[in-house]
Amino acid sequence: MIVVLKSDATEEQIRHITEKTEKLGLKAHVSRGVERTIIGFIGPEDALRMIPLEVFPGVESVIPVLSPFKLVSREFKKQDSIVKIGPHVKVGDKKIVVMAGPCSVESHENLLAVAKKIKKAGATVLRGGAFKPRTSPYDFQGMGEEGLKILSAVGKEVGLATITEIMDPRQVELVAQYADVFQIGARNMQNFSLLREVGQTRKPVFLKRGLSATIKDLLMSAEYILSEGNFDVILCERGIRTFETATRNTLDINAVPVVKKLSHLPMVVDPSHGTGHWGYVASAARAAVAAGCDGLMIEVHDNPEEALSDGAQSLKPENFATLMNELKAIAQAVGREI
Repeated sequence: MIVVLKSDATEEQIRHITEKTEKLGLKAHVSRGVERTIIGFIGPEDALRMIPLEVFPGVESVIPVLSPFKLVSREFKKQDSIVKIGPHVKVGDKKIVVMAGPCSVESHENLLAVAKKIKKAGATVLRGGAFKPRTSPYDFQGMGEEGLKILSAVGKEVGLATITEIMDPRQVELVAQYADVFQIGARNMQNFSLLREVGQTRKPVFLKRGLSATIKDLLMSAEYILSEGNFDVILCERGIRTFETATRNTLDINAVPVVKKLSHLPMVVDPSHGTGHWGYVASAARAAVAAGCDGLMIEVHDNPEEALSDGAQSLKPENFATLMNELKAIAQAVGREI
């Protein structure tokens, strides 16, 4: 349920409403817009019916939310959300944010070399995995805390925000010390314990669509995070598993406009995992920008042949720089910037 407040509603009236409803076991989430303040309530339907919110001072109207994802929906918030990463990066604003770097942190030297090149090309967020969920238990699993330290040090040295994957609720405190953004990978999209744990932090969360997840599944997973109080969530389309074998996954470009219609959260596209082949990454990235995405996540490696993970889908820095130049014209055509 959403309560729309009058334009002259006072902080005292807002506090009065939230205190009354919280006594009934409802969670109140206040969203202050340019023209109106609204309060979204989640909790048992019986509790919502027990209190006549329409008669409270400062209330203009009460609107039921029909979507199963309450806080994530456009019904809850009409305007696009902008998620800040550090002091300078804003995902969901006019500028399309590009996150780039190797799949895994392999060494300080290699990561630093790539970071300098992607920043020169226009990227503003450095990606690199310290904990890697792999299909085989015998494949490289990441450098752990040492990888986090390298990622943090390189990000600070070059002047890039950092993002890295988190796989377990027990890793939240550790990863929070080093990275600017938690990445929830496709395999953990429905790890609800992990979603609740990162929801209790105030650090941005980058949530990837699961391998066989519907758009509704993705939005419901985001709802877990928002329901814990963390509204700084970025959604990511990274391809889904279909019958097609020509590419690693089937990149669902449709997801961009569909999510934009259903939700206020920013939407990023990962063409590297979406295709699984470096030769297709540029085409998929161009399509994503044309479709209206708020950002891209692209794997870049100095020597993909020697990469410890996902070398086949990694662009070399020179190819990444060429792509960034190509994207500028497409972004301008749809009213955005790179």
